[in-house]
Amino acid sequence: MKERYPTLSQPATLLGLFILLLAGFMTILDLFIVNVAIPSIQGDLGASFSQIAFIVAGYELGFGVLLITGGRLGDRFGRRRLFIVGMFGFTITSALCGLAINPDMLIIARILQGLTAAMMQPQIYSSIRVNFSGRERGIAFSLLGMVLGLAAIAGQVLGGFIVEVDFGGLGWRMIFLINIPIGIFSILTARFIPESHAPERPLLDWGGVVIVSLGLILFLVPLIESQNHGWTIWSFLSLAAAAWILFGFWRHQERRRLAKRQPLVDTMLLRQSRFAMGGSLVLLIHSTSSVFFLCYALLVQTGLGLSPLSAGILFVPCSIGFTAASIAAPRLVERFGTMTIFWGAVFYTFSFAVLIWQVWTAGGDLVAVHLITALVFVGIGQGLVMTPLLNLVLGFVEESKAGMASGIISTLQQVGAAVGLAAVSIFFGSVVADADGGNSGLYASAFVNAMFYNLIASLVSAILLWKMAKERVEGS
Repeated sequence: MKERYPTLSQPATLLGLFILLLAGFMTILDLFIVNVAIPSIQGDLGASFSQIAFIVAGYELGFGVLLITGGRLGDRFGRRRLFIVGMFGFTITSALCGLAINPDMLIIARILQGLTAAMMQPQIYSSIRVNFSGRERGIAFSLLGMVLGLAAIAGQVLGGFIVEVDFGGLGWRMIFLINIPIGIFSILTARFIPESHAPERPLLDWGGVVIVSLGLILFLVPLIESQNHGWTIWSFLSLAAAAWILFGFWRHQERRRLAKRQPLVDTMLLRQSRFAMGGSLVLLIHSTSSVFFLCYALLVQTGLGLSPLSAGILFVPCSIGFTAASIAAPRLVERFGTMTIFWGAVFYTFSFAVLIWQVWTAGGDLVAVHLITALVFVGIGQGLVMTPLLNLVLGFVEESKAGMASGIISTLQQVGAAVGLAAVSIFFGSVVADADGGNSGLYASAFVNAMFYNLIASLVSAILLWKMAKERVEGS
């Protein structure tokens, strides 16, 4: 008997999808919205530069280390149930962030917020994967890709607006407290999300959880810390230890698979060339995203002296370009296949070339509003790539492994963001390390350096997508 799936024509299904998309928006928004509030947080709490860096990175660190585990917990105990648990924790920890009285409390709250987001985020991917089919699954994933990309962009606009308007005199605290009513609404309406489990309700490999979490921490911390202390011998030792531990994790998972003891990550899944290639694409694209958003904020606010709200308003055209491309992407993919995403990556590469040329030629005389055309191009490129990419990659995975695959892809998004932070440190931070704010020429040079990383990463993404599209045509 053919399995029946919910359809988007049903109001309850639409509401359930809306809740999932809203939750995805919140988790990604909180990755980016803090950037524009850094000066306000530093002034209010008296935070050092090192503490500020951990406030930004703590969420990402907590988010990255538990995503695979969060996906497996959803497979075993129910994806809707874990979604509610994660949303409840995310709401509480958002309140703790907004009520923080010193930098250390905010750092701890941000790490906890990231951990709870990691419990929730994989359930979004896997719930869409198992509750929709065919064309409607593609539409749902395209909407998710659009929402996640829009959340990153909205972090610039919404964050600047909230900080500058200063609702109730709460200032930067509102960027966290705004999550509370949204979280409560999501918990109360989560019953519209169909419950689902993996067919065999896998046992959780707690040994694997500890090993992979330790390996990811040792990998992510030196990348994040490179912004503050540069690359020290301890950074390289940590990366070497991470490589050794993650290799041990691979062997541990392979032994469990051969013994039929349900590994945390099925190594056969990672051996699938299309899924491995797709994961590499996710990592690369999200690294360019984190580089671009952070460097843009530093260039226009610290370098050119714009206020957070002005910087956010300047970013609106990029948001419009992203939204328009995201709406068009599903139909283009449906008609032209994977080649649509390839040409999107080519255009994304072109947009960075335009941005580099414009900032490089203007130098210290750069006028912020002159960036609008290039920003629109970047938004269009991101919409054509990020929006359909999730459906493409997770479409390679059978339904029984949806939670595992979702956790892996979500983890790669955060690892990509951490790689992007390392690129900011190397290509941007090293140029302006001893500069004062307002040195527009120096900040323009640093921005150009960082965008060269994005140019290369987006070009590599286009090459991988060309290869993937060619394989799909030959295999059809």
